[in-house]
Amino acid sequence: MAPSVLVGQPGEQPIAIAPKPLNKTVIQTSTPNPSLQVTADHHLKSVNAPVYAPGRGEVLVHIKATGICGSDIHFWKTGRIGSLVFEGDCIIGHEASGIVLECGEDVNNLKAGDRVAVEPGVPCEHCFLCDEGQYNLCEDVQFAGVYPYHGTIQRFKVHPAKWLHKLPDNVSFAEGALLEPLSVVMHGIRSTGLSLGRGVVVCGAGPIGLIALAAARASGAHPIVVTDLEPSRLAFARDFVPSCITYQVDRNKDAQGNAQAIRALFGESEYVAPDTVLECTGVESSVCTAAYTARRGGTVMVIGVGKAMMNNLPFMHLSLAEIDLRFINRYRDTWPPAIQCLSGGILDLKKLVSHVFPLEKAEDALHLCADPRNGTIKVLVVDEQEARL
Repeated sequence: MAPSVLVGQPGEQPIAIAPKPLNKTVIQTSTPNPSLQVTADHHLKSVNAPVYAPGRGEVLVHIKATGICGSDIHFWKTGRIGSLVFEGDCIIGHEASGIVLECGEDVNNLKAGDRVAVEPGVPCEHCFLCDEGQYNLCEDVQFAGVYPYHGTIQRFKVHPAKWLHKLPDNVSFAEGALLEPLSVVMHGIRSTGLSLGRGVVVCGAGPIGLIALAAARASGAHPIVVTDLEPSRLAFARDFVPSCITYQVDRNKDAQGNAQAIRALFGESEYVAPDTVLECTGVESSVCTAAYTARRGGTVMVIGVGKAMMNNLPFMHLSLAEIDLRFINRYRDTWPPAIQCLSGGILDLKKLVSHVFPLEKAEDALHLCADPRNGTIKVLVVDEQEARL
């Protein structure tokens, strides 16, 4: 990777940011471009970032809303998630929607004024995985908000038109920002075989878990149990999906003990034990609990992002019970159906937005999210200012 360069406004301390894209033209705008970056030494810094002209096949977007993701906090605090490492400073954010300001050459599907959702991963489109349609597994993906590719907590962002999706008039910018976590869930549940009247457990009542809860309900799964350590999150889950059953994880029980208590909520028959467990935390103890919770022959889908190595998974239990342990990497081909879910009223996720911050106070939004005692669900950074080029 090329080294970071130093930029800054006259009279300001230069700021290290990741290299700008090759052959990109910096344009002058009458509106500044405030942004939030995570630095290589684990700090947050507000930056007046450069604005690039859209190239061939690209669009300049005024980002109107970005959701804060747990991965943003993780990159800030630790500088890495698995093999994804912040080797320099980078503007974060990837759950976004906005309005098209300008189109580059050969853009025919969008025009200035279109409202769009941003699919943040841009694959190479040349490797065998892309050729097979598994573009989410592309090793050369340029993913917004993951170093060295700048993200969406900024006013102006250039993005390929192919990876922008028009929003219907009845889907707000806030809901457009929720399409990214919804896509994570949709990719996770697509291969799990949720069906009418079959039991599901959702581990974790954070934003992803709550979306998974709503999606499972919409699929017709029943009964649905959602678990968490925090009573306040379980109370929110009951309000969000009133038909769900909640279970507060007992810190004094091991994985098998909690699994036994969860399974008891489904009744005594092995037949009605949960077919599917959607593990939305990535925490090792929760993954182990999920493994013991699923019925024999069932499926555990790990949607949550966890630590690089887990040492205590119950391998032989999974093997002897033929439990299908599955994982996902982001998503693919989910934006159009996700938009239909929101536009058609299949899912209503608006209640998930618990806090809203203006773009200029994005740093405050990250600090609020970083402390679980603040009771956040989904925090949005929004830009209400008119953007002029």
